[in-house]
Amino acid sequence: MFDVTAIGEILIDFTPVGVNEQGYKVFCQNPGGAPANVLVANSKFGGKTAFIGKVGNDSFGKFLIKTLKDANVSTEGIIVDEEVNTTLAFVHLDTNGDRSFSFYRKPGADMMLNSNEINEELIKNCKILHFGSVSLTDEPSRTATLEAVKLAKSMNKIISYDPNYRPLLWDNEELAIKEMVNSIKFADIVKVSEEELFLLTGEKNLEVGSKVIADMGVSLVLVSLGEKGAFYRKNNEFGLVKAYTVDVVDTNGAGDAFLGAIHYCIKNKSLKYIIEMSKNELEKILEFANASGALATTKNGAIPAIPTLNEVNALLNK
Repeated sequence: MFDVTAIGEILIDFTPVGVNEQGYKVFCQNPGGAPANVLVANSKFGGKTAFIGKVGNDSFGKFLIKTLKDANVSTEGIIVDEEVNTTLAFVHLDTNGDRSFSFYRKPGADMMLNSNEINEELIKNCKILHFGSVSLTDEPSRTATLEAVKLAKSMNKIISYDPNYRPLLWDNEELAIKEMVNSIKFADIVKVSEEELFLLTGEKNLEVGSKVIADMGVSLVLVSLGEKGAFYRKNNEFGLVKAYTVDVVDTNGAGDAFLGAIHYCIKNKSLKYIIEMSKNELEKILEFANASGALATTKNGAIPAIPTLNEVNALLNK
């Protein structure tokens, strides 16, 4: 039995690591893709996870499969596309370590996952199914993702969703909002950034915006706020858990490390338990997740920067 199965994109992040002697930017090949990042975080803490997705039959695809295997994430749900190459993303960092992206994905292998290629056993044998919106940008992966989610829902699995908005991957903002909002109705747990909360609800007020999402049928709403911490809403309870102060190098993957930590903490809990858990217990989980997310910003890359359980506990014990 897997604690979490995720469906979606796995790709190469080329992350800037300085300049060479001629003054040209140097990029380092790093494994990434939000659903995969979330699984690796969970697995590094000791969780049992599986990935469903597609890579190209190229050196990048082989590298990504090996990365997941090395992180103890099951790769039996990965399909290798013989025609389309693995998706590439170039990460651009500003002076604060905040990132933006350029994608090479017209098409990319992750978009080409078909419904008939989904390993249903990995959904049947999981407790939580996690997905994001990058796999909703294009067909056939959009239909494949939603069919996987509906299957998990019919099996009473906990559904976790991170809209993870990447504007360059959508034809337009209107379509993005429509697809992302439509997907919320399937979810029990939704994690959004502050910017995504405003995009999807039109609300900058955390209490009001989180209630708009909760009213769509979501049991636990999480809003990652970077250096300000994390806001949560569960039923009519809400609150803010402060972040940990660290030296930020690269914020890429921090939200995924945060969410993977949440999944790890609730891996043996039913949805009923999550809904009814005390405010104190939930805030302890968020403290752990905040520590995980904070540590992920102290190194370059997404998957390579995900901390170990010992590192998170050391920060918590400080």
